[in-house]
Amino acid sequence: MSSTMWSVDEHLDDILGAVRPLEPIELQLHDAQGCVLVEDVFVEIALPPFDNSSMDGYAVRVADVEGADEEFPAVLTVIGDVAAGSGGLPGGRSVGPGEAARVMTGAPLPAGAEAVVPVEWTDGGTGGGPAEAMRAHGDAPEGAGGEVRVHRSVEARAHVRDRGSDVKPGELALPAGSVIGPPQIGLLAAIGRATVKVRPRPRVVVISTGAELAQPGEELTGGRIYDSNSFALTAAARDAGAIAYRVGAVTDDPDTLRATIEDQLIRADIVVTTGGVSVGAYDVVKEALSSVDDADGPGGVDFRRIAMQPGKPQGFGSIGPDHTPLLALPGNPVSAYVSFELFVRPAIRALMGLADLRRPTVRATLKADEALSSPAGRRQFLRGTYDAEAGTVSPVGGAGSHLVAALARADALIVLPEDVTSAEPGTDTEVVLLR
Repeated sequence: MSSTMWSVDEHLDDILGAVRPLEPIELQLHDAQGCVLVEDVFVEIALPPFDNSSMDGYAVRVADVEGADEEFPAVLTVIGDVAAGSGGLPGGRSVGPGEAARVMTGAPLPAGAEAVVPVEWTDGGTGGGPAEAMRAHGDAPEGAGGEVRVHRSVEARAHVRDRGSDVKPGELALPAGSVIGPPQIGLLAAIGRATVKVRPRPRVVVISTGAELAQPGEELTGGRIYDSNSFALTAAARDAGAIAYRVGAVTDDPDTLRATIEDQLIRADIVVTTGGVSVGAYDVVKEALSSVDDADGPGGVDFRRIAMQPGKPQGFGSIGPDHTPLLALPGNPVSAYVSFELFVRPAIRALMGLADLRRPTVRATLKADEALSSPAGRRQFLRGTYDAEAGTVSPVGGAGSHLVAALARADALIVLPEDVTSAEPGTDTEVVLLR
């Protein structure tokens, strides 16, 4: 273990200096969710690709319904139907003076028509009023003829979605650096893109260590506790945008841990361990990795002391033939989670090629019953709840690194700098937002 005390910023800079974005690949749309675009995507077709109706109703000429009302409706000859997915009126016919075409939502606006009258404003061709129109409209036969009475006038282009009103050919659909989510996939599909060039989601393997760890659902025997870290960190990796794999707890045996890591490298872009990085007799991660050369397999991991609380013991390096990054985190639950937020999450987002690597921070007024204390020379991270409307932050639970329940209630970290040993209520503090 290095005898030098590293600052939080120095440790993070060292990690980010060694992590490179993953190589881009071409993916089908359904596989690209959560990935980051590496090139601008431009529109090749107008969206919508043609003028179409935004309502079920009748396509008309504006002059033919001018002044129409309930007492004196405009009576128009219905010359046919235009359904969604059709090319227009049969035979390319146009809507002429005194004529109307029945149209469905999304149907092309037929030639000659200037607007759409909603079916609610007509008798639906029944000879009755709007109520009869609503009942009859969906049941009218294809190619319906006869007459329709229109009870209201419309302006030009009313209830018409204009061609290219969403996006036009040549416009930028999505810039490089965009994260592909459901709306982005919908847009790409709408403009006809079947594949996109992206950086893949990083694959993160989470390994917890300790003979004392039992899996949830098992019966606890004397001296054992449930393995919560691997579940929390795997979930945190997924929340950061990664594909995460959780490995069951590894016992306190260096050879077993080395073999486990070697087996996992085939599916890992980054490995995260938790536990076994302090100075105790059974600190298996440090023992397994600190004395192994790169050429022999896993190795090249430096174990450090970071000027922070919680999370003082940390490890970082690269392992295996592809020099896969490995971050070794402490075993206490709060220490592990805080360390993940500060160091692993930025590394994951760097692998994705994102520019914004860190959680957002704000300034807030400390709301507490008493002063908060912090050790000199350490950057303290306390769990808290942030009230955006009031601009305040309140501590949750104590400073203990085992307080999982308090962590579950927190949505922020209260940061007390290295030169601060006490923070009185009302103090302006830095706050890291976790949600």
